[in-house]
Amino acid sequence: MNKILIVDDEVKIREVLREYAEFEGYQADEAQDGMEAVSKCRQNDYDLVLMDIMMPKLDGYSAVKEIKKIKDIPVIMLSARGEEYDKLFGFEIGADDYVVKPFSPKEVMARINAVIKRNSSAKYSSQNQSAIKIEGLEIDMLGRNVYVDGEKADLTPKEYELLFYMVRNKGIALSREKLLSDVWGYDFYGDDRTVDTHVKMLRSNLKEYRKFIVTLRGMGYKFEV
Repeated sequence: MNKILIVDDEVKIREVLREYAEFEGYQADEAQDGMEAVSKCRQNDYDLVLMDIMMPKLDGYSAVKEIKKIKDIPVIMLSARGEEYDKLFGFEIGADDYVVKPFSPKEVMARINAVIKRNSSAKYSSQNQSAIKIEGLEIDMLGRNVYVDGEKADLTPKEYELLFYMVRNKGIALSREKLLSDVWGYDFYGDDRTVDTHVKMLRSNLKEYRKFIVTLRGMGYKFEV
């Protein structure tokens, strides 16, 4: 049974999400602020964390940063703020998804299912592929590591997934819609600038080997050697 942690300072929101999660077959745990969430993640193993942003003691962004130092757990951010900057900042610190309040509990459950399914599939795919080396770029899918000229690249979870997906589909033209669907795991409720932003960050971390990610004007991208 998959176990999730619901983090929100509003009791009613936690209760509703927990009820829906348990109905979907998940084991649900709760935390009322970021500090409690970090503490629980140290003590327990979760398959996903639902993290509110605006909370007392420790906000959601800070809590996610601390959790990512401990364990690589998928995170879905919850926030009343829907500005693009807030979403992109959430992705930059390692969030897998971003849901704006007020939300439909059914939609949240659909996103949870998609993220957990994608995360499980990514682990399975990584375990069935060996590391590859292209010039000074080393990609170890099993160990989930990327090295640029011998130095480990500091990628976010989403950047890892994006790179691994493109490498597994090297030489194939990938539209932004295809990347959103397969890497984000559902029909994304946003626009293709999300893909462009993550590709830009990924290229920056790959340095000179950014050349392998080719832009297809008006369509998307392709990993090409």
